[in-house]
Amino acid sequence: MARRAKASSKTSRSASKLPKGSRGELQTLLDFVRYAVSRFKEAKLTFAHGTTDPVAEAAFLVCETLHLHPDQFETFATARVTAHEARAILDVIGRRVSSGKPSAYLVNKIYMRGLPFYVDERVIVPRSFIGELLDSHFGGDDEGSSLIDDTGAVESVLELCTGSGCLAILAANAFPNAEIDAVDISKDALAVAARNVADYSLQERVMLHRGDLYAPVADKRYDLIIANPPYVDTEGMAGLPRECRAEPKIAFDGGADGLDVVRRIVDQARRHLTAEGGLLCEVGRCRDALERAYPQTQFLWLETEDSDDEVFWARLEDLQKL
Repeated sequence: MARRAKASSKTSRSASKLPKGSRGELQTLLDFVRYAVSRFKEAKLTFAHGTTDPVAEAAFLVCETLHLHPDQFETFATARVTAHEARAILDVIGRRVSSGKPSAYLVNKIYMRGLPFYVDERVIVPRSFIGELLDSHFGGDDEGSSLIDDTGAVESVLELCTGSGCLAILAANAFPNAEIDAVDISKDALAVAARNVADYSLQERVMLHRGDLYAPVADKRYDLIIANPPYVDTEGMAGLPRECRAEPKIAFDGGADGLDVVRRIVDQARRHLTAEGGLLCEVGRCRDALERAYPQTQFLWLETEDSDDEVFWARLEDLQKL
């Protein structure tokens, strides 16, 4: 406790070095967002944890400090803040600049597909494109757009490298009749996942397992396997920004070419898929390396609003060609 108090005091002193805005200068939510954007740009921060630019990051922090959902920002943008709220906002802005930690760690929250999830330094800050794909590519109305047309027919889902459990929970929402097994090798990560599963009252449908990839589920087969594994190669690991270095290294490090874990997922997937099942896996910028490693396999590369060729889909029949 004493060590934690000492760290908190140090952070407060660092935050106090920021220029102080008086209540006459900073009054509305918009004022504080503008102020934060200027500080973030001066500090040359990186934005890759649920927000893509300093404006979105500032709005996120201001809203969280004021206990507002991000969707409510426009409604309250011109509302004035109290002196107590102003101090809290300036403090969190200061901590973001001085610590270099992702904003999600400072407020212990991140949103995926509009839903809030608890996060802390025990897990990577979730920002997988798979969440969007669960909405857009399963059960769609347009002919040929869905990877699985009848989401109600999906009875079993496996998520590998679950981390905070966000994708497992989103999968439970996307496939209402499915039981989900979520696996991670990290005991600490599973503790965070358990909190999120409990927050959504999904303990009866989302089972958490500690172990190395498929090991905890033995020979069980699934209608869908989803995975957002470590896939950063050696060169990428050396160039990680300060914010990413605050996250667990194990969640990033994919070995020399980024495929150490991905290969094991692909190689063993056919033993764990049902006849009509498929693997949905995120690999970042490893498409070329993956296609060189599996020249006989036809991967279907999926697009999202902010990504191309970072997530692939492969059915059992495609993986049989390995």
